[in-house]
Amino acid sequence: MASNRLNRLSTSLQSAGLDVLALNPGPSLTYLTGLQFHLMERPIVGLFRRDAPPVLVLPELEVTKAQSVPGVAAGTGAAGNPIQTFAYGENPASWGEAFVSAAKALDLDGKTIGVEPTHLRYLELRLLEEATAGSRFVSAAETLSSLRIQKDAEEIALIRQAVNIAQRAFNATLPLIKIGMTERQLASELTAQLLRAGSDPQLPFSPIIASGPNSANPHATSSDRPLQAGDLVVIDWGATLKGYCSDLTRTIAVKEVRPELAYIAEVVALANATGRAAGKPGVPAGQVDRATREVIEENDYGEYFTHRTGHGLGMEEHEDPYLYGENPLPLAPGMVYTVEPGIYIPNLGGVRIEDDVLVTPGGSESLSNLVRDLIVVG
Repeated sequence: MASNRLNRLSTSLQSAGLDVLALNPGPSLTYLTGLQFHLMERPIVGLFRRDAPPVLVLPELEVTKAQSVPGVAAGTGAAGNPIQTFAYGENPASWGEAFVSAAKALDLDGKTIGVEPTHLRYLELRLLEEATAGSRFVSAAETLSSLRIQKDAEEIALIRQAVNIAQRAFNATLPLIKIGMTERQLASELTAQLLRAGSDPQLPFSPIIASGPNSANPHATSSDRPLQAGDLVVIDWGATLKGYCSDLTRTIAVKEVRPELAYIAEVVALANATGRAAGKPGVPAGQVDRATREVIEENDYGEYFTHRTGHGLGMEEHEDPYLYGENPLPLAPGMVYTVEPGIYIPNLGGVRIEDDVLVTPGGSESLSNLVRDLIVVG
């Protein structure tokens, strides 16, 4: 699979007018090589020239990991090996030499080098600049998006399993929720249940638990506020399986809530259903956003829906396609995205309902199926 992805990358680089792609550790590097490194004080860069074997610059302590993937060779590489490694020791003074050797091996002088603008750090950029002469560094965001935006069957299967893990964890957590439990305690319990259900230890994000007035903040941070009777509680969580993410949100009520809060929960559920039904091949991504937004606006809560309807999902919890009203990008089979309309009334409370949706050849499929009505606990 990695060789197929590298072949597609070569074609994409040529189409984009890029000679080389430079990647930090992260989803795109893993996508192309199968290798997982974490960002640290020691630089790691993958260099992918469209007409030559890829190169890795990395610390000596990571060489063993790199060689665990078939086809990775130490040193300057050998004929037939698809990835060469250039390693350096613990003295930072040796970093530059490794980058210079890699740049010479790929003849990077004067080349156009694509980077991920939201990922490449200043540290690695400076080392690359100092190792090359006359090279130009430009964004390769669109090139990488085109590679990763449509998931293959294996990727879809992993996302589907990550959704199932997240749903099992939520169902196991629900009976444990009680008045007086703090948001932070509930987040901790949900995290434990995610791991018990089979999630990778590296979650897509820390679960968000927002209760009472805090639920009116779309990106609240779980606090020490205790759950109280009459609260709405927004629960936003996800699981990871072999690097692929799920991202779900449900809203629960602690005992009986005031009628307006119950009503906005009904409106958001209808907007969610409308958004899930709106996606199909050829439909602009922005149309899904407009479909959900119209439901909320027709019920006079438009000013309280303050974010886009959703975002793509895969090796990152936020990636293309992004579902905002002006996005003309046509949806295509294999794309996976969230549908997560919400209503947030300051000092009162908020509701969000989020599902993960797959575009199919004939329409779309919700990968998540948890109950979407207001769940009453306590």
